[in-house]
Amino acid sequence: MKKRSVRVAFAGIAALSLFVAACGGSDDAADEVADESTEEATEEAAETCTTPTPVKLQLQWFIQAQFAGYFAAQDQGFYADQCLDVTIVEGGVDIVPQTELANGNVDFAISWVSKALASREAGANIVNIAQVFQRSGTLQVSFKDKNITKPEDFAGKKIGNWGYGNEFEIFAALTKAGLDPAKDVTLVQQQFDMVGLLSGDIDAAEAMTYNEYAQVLEAVNSATGALYTADDFNVVSYEEAGVGMLQDAIWASGERLASDAAYADTAAKFVAASLQGWAYCRDNVESCRDIVLAKGSKLGASHQLWQMNEVNKLIWPATNGVGFIDEAAWTRTATLSQETKNLEGGTVLTKAPDAEAYTNDIVTQALDILAGLGVDTSGSAYAPIEVTLNEGGN
Repeated sequence: MKKRSVRVAFAGIAALSLFVAACGGSDDAADEVADESTEEATEEAAETCTTPTPVKLQLQWFIQAQFAGYFAAQDQGFYADQCLDVTIVEGGVDIVPQTELANGNVDFAISWVSKALASREAGANIVNIAQVFQRSGTLQVSFKDKNITKPEDFAGKKIGNWGYGNEFEIFAALTKAGLDPAKDVTLVQQQFDMVGLLSGDIDAAEAMTYNEYAQVLEAVNSATGALYTADDFNVVSYEEAGVGMLQDAIWASGERLASDAAYADTAAKFVAASLQGWAYCRDNVESCRDIVLAKGSKLGASHQLWQMNEVNKLIWPATNGVGFIDEAAWTRTATLSQETKNLEGGTVLTKAPDAEAYTNDIVTQALDILAGLGVDTSGSAYAPIEVTLNEGGN
């Protein structure tokens, strides 16, 4: 009922604005009426929301701009507008978000699709309800003198990977290139940084466009005394190589979605407010950088601005609406997860995920809510900004 009250109020604003325009009223008059209606709608929403629903969201990593949309939704009051009291739980190396969700410790979780599907196959009843990142941001970065420009060039090289399920795209690229990961390359356990690449211990290091790649560009080249530039490196994009897998998505409890109407309603409102946060970060890049820094990120200001800008590129434009799960991209991720073999010859998934592993029902409701609020959910005119990195990301 809370959601309906808010949505009806905003629908009324839109209808009233159209009526004024059709009658030839002045812009000032229309603005005045709209302002009054907006104030009434806000008051009505406040009256309707007497007890906000508590919600816990589990992140999959430490506080950074990778999750800026959720922090923005919290900071800008978008969750409160949907009568939600959201607690954002920081992630870390030893935290598995989908497990926290399956165990009932949180209400929603952020996780890469391949990792979550592996957990689902193992018995975790979790469902993808919104695919925030539409493209893969995983790279393999190498110095130019290594002559690594495509996965086939990995042969005979030391290839870094983080493990913890982050290596699936590397194995997929090796498989597609006809390389045996156990014989044709040397796989090196890589820390979550670029020290191994810069020291020469790794020929090609795993990196995210929004994080580790920036780390090499904000490092000093001892030979020149200046920062490294993109011209110093070759980059293999797994998205461009055709083996990109879907990454950050919002996951919910399948059991609660099926049995608890209140939880399903909360899910729609939570997704709506979260996506509104991402739309805010699309249009207010520097503001979202500042929000993340204020939340306690240990990364510097220029690094976070780079990260926010690169994350936006993975989300926008969103042809079918932000968060909508594209069937082709889903199928590609699921197929790669079934066909890609690791060092032991096993695959991420042993069979195709069942039809209930994802649903667009929740995100469709969320997009309807945002349409009523006048939020641009496609970002068709989106354009990234230019970011200058400082030494150490400061």
